[in-house]
Amino acid sequence: MAHGGDVINELTTDHREVERLFALIEGLPSGDPERKRLADQVTMELVRHSVAEEEYLYPAVREHLSGGDALADKELEDHASAERTMKELEGCEADDTRFDTLVTELMVEIREHVADEEANLLPRLREACSQEKLEELGDKVRQAKKTAPTRPHPAAPDKPPANKLLAPGTGMVDRLRDALTGRGKRD
Repeated sequence: MAHGGDVINELTTDHREVERLFALIEGLPSGDPERKRLADQVTMELVRHSVAEEEYLYPAVREHLSGGDALADKELEDHASAERTMKELEGCEADDTRFDTLVTELMVEIREHVADEEANLLPRLREACSQEKLEELGDKVRQAKKTAPTRPHPAAPDKPPANKLLAPGTGMVDRLRDALTGRGKRD
């Protein structure tokens, strides 16, 4: 599934990519250094995805869905929990005793979040919004992911306007750190 199109296609494509990375991690033995590289890559994908959802998807949910405030707040709580797990995981190498526990915890959190989002939130959004609005949101989400942070920042704001103002600068610093350290890249 290629990136592009409306916001629902864009986000579900991200979900499939994260699941593919999870499957690769699960296929490797405990302690394998490749598990850490893949965990870093999954974290980078998840952080960009989450920031884009927080900037554009959840405000649209609040605006267009009945009960949207409560739904968006629940999604933000899911993100905050996963971000705390990613922050702990960031400090672990694959042979660390906490690594396997944390990566499993992250997989459970994300899989539950994705299942709920795809079964409830996204279908309701498709019903409530015009195709034009969904396309516009897809474009905004793709743009946001280009400048979003790549590392977890649990204390960062998760609601507009503060998140939209701070994310690009944080993202630039994260991408520079990633480039200097080779984080998420193959040797």
